[in-house]
Amino acid sequence: MAEKELRSRAWFGRKGKDGFIYRAWMKNQGIPDYEFENKPVIGICNTWSELTPCNAHFRELSESVKRGILEAGGFPVEFPVMSLGETLMKPTAMLYRNLASMDVEESIRANPLDGVVLLCGCDKTTPSLVMGACSVDIPTIVVSGGPMLTGNHRGQQLGTSDIWRYHDDVRTGKILEEELLTIEAAMCRSHGHCAVMGTASSMACMVESLGLSLPGNAAIPAADSRRKVLAQLSGLRIVQMVKEDLKLSDILTRKAFENAIKVNAAIGGSTNFVIHLLAIAGRIGVQLELKDFDALSKNIPLIANLQPSGKYFMEDLFYAGGLPVVLKALDGILHRDCITANGQTIAANYSKAIGYNSEVITTVDAPFNTATGLAILTGNLCENGAVIKPSAASPHLMQHIGKAVVFENIEDFKARIDTDDLEVDETSVLVLKNVGPRGYPGMPEVGNMGLPKKILEKGVQDMVRISDGRMSGTGFGTVILHVSPEAAMGGNFAMIRTGDVITLDVAGRSLNVAITPEELAERKKQYIPQNEITGRGYVKLYTDHVQQAHLGADMDFLVGGSGSKVLRDSH
Repeated sequence: MAEKELRSRAWFGRKGKDGFIYRAWMKNQGIPDYEFENKPVIGICNTWSELTPCNAHFRELSESVKRGILEAGGFPVEFPVMSLGETLMKPTAMLYRNLASMDVEESIRANPLDGVVLLCGCDKTTPSLVMGACSVDIPTIVVSGGPMLTGNHRGQQLGTSDIWRYHDDVRTGKILEEELLTIEAAMCRSHGHCAVMGTASSMACMVESLGLSLPGNAAIPAADSRRKVLAQLSGLRIVQMVKEDLKLSDILTRKAFENAIKVNAAIGGSTNFVIHLLAIAGRIGVQLELKDFDALSKNIPLIANLQPSGKYFMEDLFYAGGLPVVLKALDGILHRDCITANGQTIAANYSKAIGYNSEVITTVDAPFNTATGLAILTGNLCENGAVIKPSAASPHLMQHIGKAVVFENIEDFKARIDTDDLEVDETSVLVLKNVGPRGYPGMPEVGNMGLPKKILEKGVQDMVRISDGRMSGTGFGTVILHVSPEAAMGGNFAMIRTGDVITLDVAGRSLNVAITPEELAERKKQYIPQNEITGRGYVKLYTDHVQQAHLGADMDFLVGGSGSKVLRDSH
């Protein structure tokens, strides 16, 4: 079989004026002639930014990738794309996930790249890079930045999930605000993303279980020298992937998506996994629906004892053998023949994995928790579905009937949640509207609403909470999220009023509000939208075109892809 001509030759292989222009300007960086002679050009898509602290070590990590590319005879070129820092961006990083994916897609398509290495870590950087790359579909490998080292404060281990606990302790006077300063310094003590199974770690596990990274990528701490080794090996491998023409569409089959869903359930991954995987499936052309997540997760117990669903941290997962040990524990459940980025099947990748700590990684037969990591609910409150994370919820609230306490938007919630006249008790159901994709806009991580101060003072630590927004993967509690259609769309969720009776039945996968169809119809006649959808530039583009949560909240015109061919030539 003849070797496929490199895509980059359409630039650097040209004769005359065009080739002169493409090569001459690159040579101002000190690149000799032979570098342009039929070498695979590998782009390193870097989300380094000092405004994205989780990714602040990526310039150094990129150098390790370059060493691997050079070793394999490739031509590395690093380029920046929009970086989405979860902790600093306002109003929410999720608003810009689709924008970053556009940046990635167009940067790859427009330039002379034969393959690409995606450097991603913080929550939205992973799905946005994968989404953008899927829409181009050239050989691609993912290198995650790795979790930070576990925090330690006065002899006690801590991670991002503890923020919610400390916040409640400050509100109830158990600790002083000043003490938080010392805790801050003790928690984030190295490079890397959140130390727990939050969204960033869930995304790292997602790409490994999909087959988009080398084995072991998900759990190596950012500060561990073996993270650099994996980066160099990934650079080495991407050159061979180009020679094999092993593209994203070859790896991202329906079976690969099913594997990722099963793994997410077993590790208690973030609920954000759902919305991101749906968007990725839409870009690569795999049919995936919200109901598939429930069918594939339903009988899979939690076998990774990691915060926020359990006790341990990502660093512990690595020492216990990493994600390959989890995959091996699921051997009878996964599709074993799925091809991965290293050219091997996923089963071959985990076949020799050895577990070193059975408290951190248990088995399907003797799981850490029989509750699965994900469930999909339907009912008249959420006609198109909603999600809950049973493994991080309270068992006594899995079946619950309570009266709604409704907050029309996040400002309403902040203004009233701790007031003395708020009519609420521990049986109430907190309902937060207008924090969905269009209504906020951007679908922020506010779904795990802090409990009312008067409830916390009773010693109550959990209540049923429902919103059309999201929750940080580090969050926990009996929290129903991603209600679709969102309140801003004027569906049933928008019609709920304080005092309405809500019934949650996780075992029955249902979520309903006791309003008759006639009453709902009457309320819809009287309904006045709370938020006027306005804006300019990207925000207007987003609100005009963003899809609902059950479709992945991608923008309608971005679903699918344009491929790698450049249709017009400017020279």
